[in-house]
Amino acid sequence: MSVGSIALPMAETSELFRTLVESRRAVRRFTADEVPEDVIRACLELAVLAPSSCNLQPWSFQVVRDPALLQKLHPVCLGQSAAKAPLIVVVLARTGTWKQACADVLQFWPEPAVPPAVERFYTGPALFQYNQGWLGWRGLLKRPLLWLIGLRRAVMRAPSSPQQMRLWAVKSTALAAQNLMLAFQSHGYSTCPMEGFDEQRLKRVLPIPNDAIPIMLLAVGLPAERAVYNPRLRFPLEHSVSWH
Repeated sequence: MSVGSIALPMAETSELFRTLVESRRAVRRFTADEVPEDVIRACLELAVLAPSSCNLQPWSFQVVRDPALLQKLHPVCLGQSAAKAPLIVVVLARTGTWKQACADVLQFWPEPAVPPAVERFYTGPALFQYNQGWLGWRGLLKRPLLWLIGLRRAVMRAPSSPQQMRLWAVKSTALAAQNLMLAFQSHGYSTCPMEGFDEQRLKRVLPIPNDAIPIMLLAVGLPAERAVYNPRLRFPLEHSVSWH
C-alpha cells in the first residue's frame, strides 16, 4: 500500500461515488439561501487535493459572496440565470506561479526532512522545465535541445512555450474544479460551471492577476424550481473509448 493510501470498502465507496457523480447536474436556477462559509472552506480544501503536474498546483480561486459584486457579475456572465446564484467561485489557472510553487514544495514538505531527490528536482529540472523566459525565448532554445535528446530516449517535451504553459495550467486546474463541484454536491449544494462570460469585463469587476486564465465561473447554491432545464444527454461510450 502506498504512503497516504487508505483501505476502504470498495463496493460501498464505489456505489456512493457513482451516486454522487450521477446526482451532479448543471443547475440553472438557485434560491437566495447563502452557502455557509464552513461549507465553502471544506469544499475548497477538497478542491486543492486534486492532482497537478509536478504538484505545482497552478490554481487559485476567488470566492464572490458580496451582493454588489454578484450583481456586477451577472452581465459579465451574459445574463445567464445561473449567474444569479448566491455564490460564485471564479476558478483561475495560473501560468506564473510555478517558480514560487517549486520553493513552496520544499518549504511545506510534510516530513521533517526533504528527500535529496525531491530537493534536486525542484531546484533543478523543474525550474528548467517550466521557465520559458521573457516572451518565451528559453522555450525556443529548449525545443531543439529536447528534440535532440529525444532521439535517444523519452523526454518530457512540454511545456516549452507560453502557449503550452497555458495548457499545462488549465489541465491541472480543471481537475481541481471537478473536485470542487463534487465537493459542493456532497454537501447538498448544486453548481453550474459557466464558461460563457466576458473575460475582459470580468477583469474590470475583480482583481484578476495578469498571469491568470479564468477557466470557469462556478455558480453555487441550493436548487430552485425548474433548476435543471433538460434531461441528461451523453453520447454512447463507444464514441469516445478505444480498447487496446
